[in-house]
Amino acid sequence: MCGFAGFYDSSLPVDQAGEILTKMASELIHRGPDDEGIWCERETGIHFTHRRLAVVDLSASGHQPMLSASGRYVIVFNGEIYNYKALRTELEGRETQWHGYSDTEVLLAGIEAWGVSKTLQRCVGMFALALWDRKARVLYLARDRLGEKPLYYGWMKGAFLFGSELKALRAYPFWQGEIDRKAVTLLMRHNYIPSPFSIYQGIYKLPPGCFLALSWESLRVNKALAPFPQEGERSVLQPYWSAWKAVENGVTVPFRGSDKEAIAELEKRLRDAVVGKMVADVPLGAFLSGGIDSSTVAALMQAQSSQPIRTFSIGFHEEGYNEAVHAAQVAHHLGTDHTELYISPEEAMAVIPRLPSIYDEPFADSSQIPTFLVSQLARRHVTVALSGDGGDELLGGYNRYFWCKQIWNKAGRFPRLGRQLAAQMLGALPPSVWDKVFASLDPILPARFRQAHPGDKLHKLAAILASDSPAVIYEQLISQWQNPGSIVINGFEPSGSANKVWSYPALTNLTERMMFLDLITYLPGDILTKVDRASMAVSLETRVPLLDHRLVEFAWRLPLGLKVRAGTGKWILRQVLYRYVPEALVERPKMGFGVPIDAWLRGPLRHWAEDLLDASKLRREGYFYPEPIRKKWREHLSGRRNWQYPLWCVLMFQAWLDAQ
Repeated sequence: MCGFAGFYDSSLPVDQAGEILTKMASELIHRGPDDEGIWCERETGIHFTHRRLAVVDLSASGHQPMLSASGRYVIVFNGEIYNYKALRTELEGRETQWHGYSDTEVLLAGIEAWGVSKTLQRCVGMFALALWDRKARVLYLARDRLGEKPLYYGWMKGAFLFGSELKALRAYPFWQGEIDRKAVTLLMRHNYIPSPFSIYQGIYKLPPGCFLALSWESLRVNKALAPFPQEGERSVLQPYWSAWKAVENGVTVPFRGSDKEAIAELEKRLRDAVVGKMVADVPLGAFLSGGIDSSTVAALMQAQSSQPIRTFSIGFHEEGYNEAVHAAQVAHHLGTDHTELYISPEEAMAVIPRLPSIYDEPFADSSQIPTFLVSQLARRHVTVALSGDGGDELLGGYNRYFWCKQIWNKAGRFPRLGRQLAAQMLGALPPSVWDKVFASLDPILPARFRQAHPGDKLHKLAAILASDSPAVIYEQLISQWQNPGSIVINGFEPSGSANKVWSYPALTNLTERMMFLDLITYLPGDILTKVDRASMAVSLETRVPLLDHRLVEFAWRLPLGLKVRAGTGKWILRQVLYRYVPEALVERPKMGFGVPIDAWLRGPLRHWAEDLLDASKLRREGYFYPEPIRKKWREHLSGRRNWQYPLWCVLMFQAWLDAQ
């Protein structure tokens, strides 16, 4: 795992370009503490820098920037190609000359043999890269299929910049980043800024599964780049893998076997995906929360290891947020070498001032805090950690998948006025009161009706009862601010791919449409961004076996009834897990991976938040209308409502803005 940056600027002398590259690299030292390299080509103005975290082939032969054997290509690469040994064996028949054993060298040899697109299609991995073809004079930028690794790019004062993180781009001496109000509006909707946008105008995230090809001629004329491939620009931004095609192929050619056969096939593919992610020349472990996904990954790791694997979890003393007890039980059953650390509120809140620097642009999923803490814990013992992310999106794990369908199937039959009256009744009691009501009923409630934080869920239900369509319900469920344009001054939301999904003919099932939307938006924009930045901030490489693209493609071949059954998500994954862990150890209400931001904002974080939400400060800065924000802040402080999520979006933008 590494970090890289670079730029095109033909006006700079080589010594000045080298100084700039060194500054850009210094901003990425956390992504690669083991080595640094720069490469400059004076005649074309192409410049690369790289920071290395050595994981495979720890020798100097893995140094980057790396030239291909012929000298035609030079590359900077971040990530892992898990099938590099198989690719190397295939390439050895071409009399390739090898200097080391790194996957980067194999990648370069593949590009020389097969070209960029075909090589990327052959790779199983997570990655971002920049490649310069010195013969054809074409610059390539590429990103992995699901968006595990980040890559930003764009023009700045006549220079074309690219890199793993925005802080490297900001180190360019002529940087003048202007905040994009569209991005601020999107942040208020989603709690993250979705691809292809970034917080800065003209700076984009490369979409997953794509590569960008820019000729030297186009760089010389400073050709503007659209965030999406347009007609006539297919040679500029090209997909080498399509999530939509994977879904379309899956539902067109579904798995026809029995439940037993499907479970066996999924287990085989999971084992292959997990063992493929265990290749490393450094210590390796796994995050373990005790939930379905992380327990499955840990169980399959331990089943294929000759010694106890390392597992890590953090705990909180606050009831309703602590999963460490469950993780410890799973670890004991599996026989892992388990490490847990209980975090005080003070230790958790101490992370908050670091968030603007860690995430580089405003990011407001509050589980970023425990994700950083468990990464920090793991890094004390290992260099690589496997994560269970991706199971919810692939196999129907989120509550909203059945909530949305149930609400629409039942409430949609009633007049809108009746639904509005029901919503008013549900919203009449504060979430804290609903929590107490459900707690008193716990002994007699069936397990499927027991939920963590039921008050918040009922208030969200109230907000969506009067919706007119499933698309509107889904938008309500994933929105932090229901009308973000009403709080961002001169803000608006650009049209995205979400609207098209509701009319895709191959996807007629409401739940599958939501799962696909989460796969292409929430997963890369929130989940994978959160894990990458939190882990790389402490120089820890994270790997996500459930997002092996072959497993993703197989999951979409499975009928929905194997994923969601009897009101329970991830049914088939649970059947696999039960072969390794007793059902009683992992079956409980879905808790999530959070911290009690709601209570902290009313208590120890109140003065911090009050300063950032000050009405005069908001007016002076000119990004938000203060009135609706102050109204939610007053209601939150009173305890009448829990507005932690919309308020956290504003607070994370404000904290980021103060740090600039």
